[in-house]
Amino acid sequence: MLRTSALRTGFVATAVLAVSVGCTVQPGGSGPLTDARPGGTPVGARVTPGNGPAEPSRTESGESSARPAADRTTPPPPPPAPSESAPETAPDPAPEPEPEPLMASGDESEQVRELQARLRQIGHFDRAPTGYYGSVTTAAVSSFQTKRGLDPTGETDAVTWERLLAMTDRPTRDELRPPTTKPVAKPDARCLKGRVMCISKNSRTLSWMVDGTVKSSMDVRFGSQYTPTREGTFAVGWKSRHHVSTLYDTPMPYAMFFSGGQAVHYSADFAARGYEGASHGCVNVRDETKIAALFDEVRTGDKVVIYW
Repeated sequence: MLRTSALRTGFVATAVLAVSVGCTVQPGGSGPLTDARPGGTPVGARVTPGNGPAEPSRTESGESSARPAADRTTPPPPPPAPSESAPETAPDPAPEPEPEPLMASGDESEQVRELQARLRQIGHFDRAPTGYYGSVTTAAVSSFQTKRGLDPTGETDAVTWERLLAMTDRPTRDELRPPTTKPVAKPDARCLKGRVMCISKNSRTLSWMVDGTVKSSMDVRFGSQYTPTREGTFAVGWKSRHHVSTLYDTPMPYAMFFSGGQAVHYSADFAARGYEGASHGCVNVRDETKIAALFDEVRTGDKVVIYW
């Protein structure tokens, strides 16, 4: 009896010692004993989500391949550098428009007549003023500009006009409208009676005569050799103050027709170019003031005599 009790006592002690070493009993008390980690996870067991923390994997060298979370996160890109905007520059100023000339080719006025008279005073215009700005006046203005160091445009701008005014005097009446310089030819006998436009091809003048007395005279030019002005005695058939040629589409102011399409009338071309040109058969007058006055005097039916 004593030996049996001793054996039982030793068995219990051995079991108590085993428990104290670290073994444990599976829940329920009937399963085999296994190694376990604190918390109840067996050594070597793979932990799935929900079972507990995962062990880091190891490389062949035994080092852990896990990195801190901060190392695995891609760092944010640096903020973009502030763009340097190009310095604002003031826009180029718009070019100033060229000043309009006071007078230019094609103009016709009393101011043009004054321009010509003033140019004539200082030797740049060698003809009687006509009031028409043609090629002769353009060349005269260009000559004046060149001599004074101005841009020789041939147009009369404000600078050119002011320079000319400072160098010349106000033109007199005779300077603006000088009397005809050509001697009036001895009238043909057919011009001595009645109201007659007596026109001499020899002196290139027209005399307005009433009963043998010369009332006015003016320079004229005639047609070329291809379109000659007819000679003889004629009568004024009709008048047209603002006539325009239907054949040549050119102005024929103060026209007094005496033979078909031939007429006595004002010619801006004659005023501009003088005797360098010719008409298409008409009798051209270059002084507009004189031809305008003559137009008012002449009546339909008055005589026209053209002779050498």
